[in-house]
Amino acid sequence: MPGSVQSIERAAAILHVVAGSGGTLGVTDIAEAVGLPKTTAHSLLRTLLLVGFVEQDPATGRYSLGAALLRLGAALDANELRARASNWADALAARSGHAVRLATLSGDEVVVVHHVFRPDDSAQLLEVGTALPPGCALGKVLRAHRHPHTGARSGPRLPAALAELAEVRARGWAADRGEHEPEVGSIAAPVRGAGGLVVAALGVTGPQSALFDVRGVPRPLVLAMVTDAAHAVSRELGSPGA
Repeated sequence: MPGSVQSIERAAAILHVVAGSGGTLGVTDIAEAVGLPKTTAHSLLRTLLLVGFVEQDPATGRYSLGAALLRLGAALDANELRARASNWADALAARSGHAVRLATLSGDEVVVVHHVFRPDDSAQLLEVGTALPPGCALGKVLRAHRHPHTGARSGPRLPAALAELAEVRARGWAADRGEHEPEVGSIAAPVRGAGGLVVAALGVTGPQSALFDVRGVPRPLVLAMVTDAAHAVSRELGSPGA
């Protein structure tokens, strides 16, 4: 590519691989994935570590996206995010019959940036600007992708909580089965920006019995609606592979 800088291209390729791996790859795997000698990949990773664009787990040697890069991804303008997500959020509410919320992280808070009322003409309060509990489905998605090995800074650090965040990253969605409001559940999925980073979470909220079966398993149709809508918004934002 005329005018391109090879080292930047290689670093960008490494970041894409690390972003897609969810913190599961070491230097050898990354080098193979981008087609570079191990020594070259290691040198680039050391630089990315120094500027905070990647982090390395000292126990396993595996790499994940760093806080500095995640902050850049989170800087997506909320107005643009709402504008790109609006049509898909409206369609999700209409199809599912449930309220839809789009949320981002502001510091350690899970903040609603777009809210579509459930389409039943009942009295509802607009939640834009509201801070949600970090353990809600939207919060689990955002925390899981903020710090792949430790969760959000203010989030729980118990093994069970970390395991749940790892599961959320692996399966691509999160659920809240009445954990914060009795009989009310939610299902959410990640929204990715142009660099592949998770910049928001999109989800539905409704009666627990409408979202989950008696075993607590998400109803397949609702889950598919949520993940499909999140992927659609990600495509609107230019996410690769969405």
